[in-house]
Amino acid sequence: MLQDPNVPTDPNAAGAAPVDAAALAPTDPSAIPVDPSVAVPGMDPSIIDPSLGVSAGALAGTKADNAAAMSQMGFSHMIQNFDFVGYTVFITLIVMSTVSVYFIVINSLRNSMIRSRANRVIKAFWNSTGLQASIDSMQKEARGEPFSKIAIDCVNAVAHHQRSEGSSLVEALNRSEFIDRALRQAVTRESSRLEPGLTWLASVGSTAPFVGLLGTVWGIYHALLRIASTGQASMDAVAGPVGEALIMTALGLFVAIPAVIAYNFFVRGNKKILSDFDDFAHDLHDYFATGARIEGGGPAAARPAVVKK
Repeated sequence: MLQDPNVPTDPNAAGAAPVDAAALAPTDPSAIPVDPSVAVPGMDPSIIDPSLGVSAGALAGTKADNAAAMSQMGFSHMIQNFDFVGYTVFITLIVMSTVSVYFIVINSLRNSMIRSRANRVIKAFWNSTGLQASIDSMQKEARGEPFSKIAIDCVNAVAHHQRSEGSSLVEALNRSEFIDRALRQAVTRESSRLEPGLTWLASVGSTAPFVGLLGTVWGIYHALLRIASTGQASMDAVAGPVGEALIMTALGLFVAIPAVIAYNFFVRGNKKILSDFDDFAHDLHDYFATGARIEGGGPAAARPAVVKK
């Protein structure tokens, strides 16, 4: 008699074989031991974890590809793959940095020379045995020495006013006013000679980060183009453009930071020098306008006595 397959078989029925309940339970694939020595059809024998399907060769290939992609983030690779915009940004930053270094060196040497000679020049003027000796000592100073030029302008103003006695010049301006005008012009002229390069340093310090940011944006744009053309955001596709973007950002900061520091340093140093100019000019005005003897004071107490006429 045939049994209907749709009718469940009673395991307790007579003649039925006993069924193990554990055999009917779902099997955990991870619990099945895997023998590496047993070849499985269609499986790579170099697979490390059969449940994941990851082979040692695939891992080694991935690491090699990443290393090759990272080598595209270097400076030399960036130079080799520059376009017009990249070259423009890079050359602009190089010019900014070069000119900034030039002004930093020039201003450092000039300010150092002025500060080192200031007290000696002032002492030489006030300790001279006579007015002519003072003029001679001031004329021997270097061309870029400002204190001697201020003193010479003052002495020339005094001599010119004395030669013009009885003229309309003397009637319009008395001795004190004429000397004051000459000293103001001399101080303004020498002060302006301390300023070259400061405008450049301030401009570089404020604009160089944005120039570098332009290179950064352009590098990211190239990375997006690579992703769109290859259809994947792998390291090999984006390493070069991303490296270009990061290097441009670093270059912009590298150019801007020294310029800002140098600008602040020179502005502070120039304020001290300008203060010394004003002190020396006031002393010259007091002496040549009134003929009074000058005692002590001045920049670093550099004037012990008076010039004898």
